[in-house]
Amino acid sequence: MSIELRHLRYFVVVAEELHFGRAAMRLHISQPPLSQQIIQLEAELGVKLLDRSKRKVHLTEAGKRVMAEANLVLGHVDYLTNVAALAGGGEIGQLSIGVPSGVNDVLIETLKVVARKYPGVRIELQYMTTGIQIEALKDGRIHVGFLNLPVSHSDFVLETVRSEPLWLAMPQGHPIARYKEVPLAALDGEEIIIFYRRVAPGLHDTITGLFGGNNVRLNTVHETDNVVASLTLVSAGLGIAFCTPSVRRFWPNLVFRPLKSFVCVEQAVAYRRESQSSVLHTFLKELRHVVRRKVNSDFNR
Repeated sequence: MSIELRHLRYFVVVAEELHFGRAAMRLHISQPPLSQQIIQLEAELGVKLLDRSKRKVHLTEAGKRVMAEANLVLGHVDYLTNVAALAGGGEIGQLSIGVPSGVNDVLIETLKVVARKYPGVRIELQYMTTGIQIEALKDGRIHVGFLNLPVSHSDFVLETVRSEPLWLAMPQGHPIARYKEVPLAALDGEEIIIFYRRVAPGLHDTITGLFGGNNVRLNTVHETDNVVASLTLVSAGLGIAFCTPSVRRFWPNLVFRPLKSFVCVEQAVAYRRESQSSVLHTFLKELRHVVRRKVNSDFNR
């Protein structure tokens, strides 16, 4: 049996109109070919669907049942077509995103836009360090990641989305708080809380290289795997930690000062170069709009 969808569509229109002439006009075909299509459908099914006379067309009992089922089939086909179009356009689907700990204003704003414009997109956030994100991207466990630069990996596309100067967090009353900008030399021998190298290898090497290149002793007393852990130790008076100014509003009990250096903490969105995910392309499109708006906003301040 080989029933074509057009046979069902033609039959449904005839069944609704109960008139071949009007049905042919709705379908934008002539009447003889329409009659032939219905005859072919009846032959495929092996039942009579319509009682025809010169004046009237009636559905048989079999025709009534087939019409109901045909509407269901065509409805499912239309739904499938719509789903395919939405998926192809990146309007539905699932996106797994790797993010480091801490608050990311660019990501938050992008997620707001995606949720409003594409309610069919399901977002999964996975908190992981830059090092783990690199492995997760390579293994396909996440579709896109927010990595702390520098990162060198030829299989990834990297797009910088945020850049902040390197700051220091310290307990209130700490001697270094007297500086408006902390010179690197003032950190010689100070008790420093730093993140493990595996968290963000490139940034870790940049910071430690800054000390070594200027003959300043880096006295690491604690290592952590995220900024929340680092600032918790700072709050307990166990040292001072590197951070970015965006975290200040969440830790009012600490003192924050910029480090007098040219080091910036840059974050990039990363994805595999050969990625063909429509949902990923939709997310990246909205992310780029958000980044441009924030850049323009900062420029006009």
